[in-house]
Amino acid sequence: MDAIFAGSVLKLHQDNLLDTSVIHGDGTTTAAKKGGDNIGFSGHKRVKGDKVVAFCDRNCNVIAPFVSAPGNRNESPLLREALPQVSRIAQSIGLALQGTIVSLDGVYDCRTNRKAIFNRGMIPNINENPRGRKTPKRGRKPLFNAAIFKERFNTIERVFGWEDKFRRLLLRFDRISQLHYAFKTLAYTMINLRHFCQG
Repeated sequence: MDAIFAGSVLKLHQDNLLDTSVIHGDGTTTAAKKGGDNIGFSGHKRVKGDKVVAFCDRNCNVIAPFVSAPGNRNESPLLREALPQVSRIAQSIGLALQGTIVSLDGVYDCRTNRKAIFNRGMIPNINENPRGRKTPKRGRKPLFNAAIFKERFNTIERVFGWEDKFRRLLLRFDRISQLHYAFKTLAYTMINLRHFCQG
């Protein structure tokens, strides 16, 4: 399934349908109807589920395989696991991400995440989260463009909305994680190939 997904990204790149000047990332949690492996309680909601972090470009094309975790995991550390996946896909299809802006919400606001993005030659655009500090941050404010951040509601959130149209993925009924994630990868592949199914 990963090879099929990578092929869809390669096809989009060859047809110049990717706009990677900005990539948007976010996480989403899927409630699990049955028990199984890799499932945890989702915070205060006490709902069993699993969580994924995915990235898309400005045209709502998913450009990296998601990183999965139990629903009770914090999303912020998952970004460090997801970035190598983005770089791997980009390198395999010959896509340059140097200077690309990575837009994320305040959940991912920490020095480690910003450094991980900078080290890969990309520019973080993360909404500052003041709740993690007892005193105001000294020095220069981090780069943040509110207009780019606002795009995420028409990009990554739209992708997650399209994902919910797949009834099998709206609730997780599969006990085995690999089976559930295979269908999720197939859904992202179909989202990428929607350009070739119009008309």
